[in-house]
Amino acid sequence: MSVSRHYVLAAGGTGGHMIPAFALASELIARGHRVALVTDERGRAIPGVPDGLGVYVLPAGRMQGGLVARLKAALAIWKGRGMALALLRDFEPSAVVGFGGYPALPTLLAARAAKVPAVIHEQNAVLGRVNRFLARKAAAIVTAYARVEKMPDGCKDKVHVLGNPVRAEVLALRDRPFPPFGADGLLRVLVTGGSQGASILSQVVPAGLAMLEESLRHRLQVTQQCRAADIEGVRAAYHEHEIPAELGTYFEDMAERLADTHLFIGRAGASTIAELTAVGRPAILIPLPGSMDDHQAANARDMAEAGGARAIRQDRFTPSELARQIEAMAADPETLGNAAHMAWNCGRPNAARDLADLVESFGGAPLMDVIRVRQPARDKAQGLGEVAEAGA
Repeated sequence: MSVSRHYVLAAGGTGGHMIPAFALASELIARGHRVALVTDERGRAIPGVPDGLGVYVLPAGRMQGGLVARLKAALAIWKGRGMALALLRDFEPSAVVGFGGYPALPTLLAARAAKVPAVIHEQNAVLGRVNRFLARKAAAIVTAYARVEKMPDGCKDKVHVLGNPVRAEVLALRDRPFPPFGADGLLRVLVTGGSQGASILSQVVPAGLAMLEESLRHRLQVTQQCRAADIEGVRAAYHEHEIPAELGTYFEDMAERLADTHLFIGRAGASTIAELTAVGRPAILIPLPGSMDDHQAANARDMAEAGGARAIRQDRFTPSELARQIEAMAADPETLGNAAHMAWNCGRPNAARDLADLVESFGGAPLMDVIRVRQPARDKAQGLGEVAEAGA
């Protein structure tokens, strides 16, 4: 008999939280389990929801600002906790998995109250504030990096270094060879600045590429994500320097573009690093200086130390410095190929599978598993619908 269990995932409303949650949900659903995901309105709008995954919106608040703002946030969290308790009673999960972010907090607090095992997953190399708050009471802590800053004392024995799950279409590229790159061939450069783009990349990258030694500059083929406000200025800059470039505010086929890329230039978000290392693409990383606890700088550390990336702090990110780093990596095809291999070695391609294995270890009692097989979760659909409607 196939044992079907129930699991609840909770994630903040950004791609960095939602992408690994989607990846785990897909793996658990493929194994025959039923999965619900709790997030906020932003998270519900992120594309890529796996088939069979129910997405529910519950109230949450960010504990920041003045006293009044914090009181309002606390009330929203408390309200969300009560509604999450109702969801847990109806769905009867074997475990709750939190991926960080304030929208995950009410559900994880409800799991603690209901005595449901909680697993927290940290995508970054610095433990986020919600995960930091919950770490000591969690049944397990999963990290993407062996070195994670701000881990509370006493948590070392329950840390599992499994990696950051990535999208299936990206993972499918792992066994493809690095695109051929010879002394006379095209150098395909992919530039992104996260989901909203980054104006600093629009300002520096075209100017930096224009400063490359002529034989390298004439081989460029650029794909760059830009903010809508920046795109015409970037287009004019590339046209002035006769550099072929395809520009857009969003590319739906990012996985295929990554497959053809020789060099990536962009931010050091957790999902970006996970995808670059899963596929094996060398990078020049510019960590976001305003990221919480400077976690993007920490994210870039392992890949840079391994030789798969160069990291440039934004205050030193100038056209001349960018040109210097590109020439150091790409002037010799062998150097770029070696960097690609070093990036590939940093990847953890089995992160979704390994995380699902860990989550399954928090299964229900055998009798409850049988009951759930005989009485599918659709019997609870009405109750879950009421929770979702109340949180919308």
